[in-house]
Amino acid sequence: MAKKSKKQQQSGGTPATVALTAAGVEYTVHAYDHDPSHPSYGEEAAEAMGVSPERVFKTLVADVDGSLTVAVVPVAGQLDLKALAAAVGGKRAAMADPALAERTTGYVRGGISPLGQRKKLPTVLDASASSHTTICVSAGRRGLEVELSPTALTKLTDAVVAPIGRI
Repeated sequence: MAKKSKKQQQSGGTPATVALTAAGVEYTVHAYDHDPSHPSYGEEAAEAMGVSPERVFKTLVADVDGSLTVAVVPVAGQLDLKALAAAVGGKRAAMADPALAERTTGYVRGGISPLGQRKKLPTVLDASASSHTTICVSAGRRGLEVELSPTALTKLTDAVVAPIGRI
C-alpha cells in the first residue's frame, strides 16, 4: 500500500485521505466511475474494484438513544441495530436522517467515510473486519474507496469492534 504525499492530497484529496496522510497510515486509494443508477453504492464499489463484498465496508450513520453513531459493516450484509446499540451501551438504535448524517459528517450519502468527518462520531466496526488483512471503506466521495488495515481504521476512529453486521 502506498502512502499519499501532501502534494497528492492537495490535488484531489478528501478529508479522509488527508486524515490518513496526517496520521502516517499506509493506504491505497481505489477510484472508479460511479454509476448513479446502481442500486447499491457498496456493491457497486466491490464490483468495480473486483474485491470481495466481505472486504468492502459501508459506513452507516445511526441514532442511538439520541446520539449519532457510525456503524461500519460489510456491504455483503446488513447492520443489526440492536447489536449496534448494545456495542455503545445504548438501548435503542434507528437509522439517522440522511440529511442530518450528511450535515454532521460533511460527506454525501454514498460517500460517507468513517475517517475525516466534520464532527467525530462514536464509531463501531463490525468484528468481521478483523479476519481481513485490509478492508475498503469510502474515501469521502462516491467512486472513491480507501484500502487500509482494520487495525489502522480502528485506531484512527477510536472504534469499538463488535459483531454488528449480519449476513
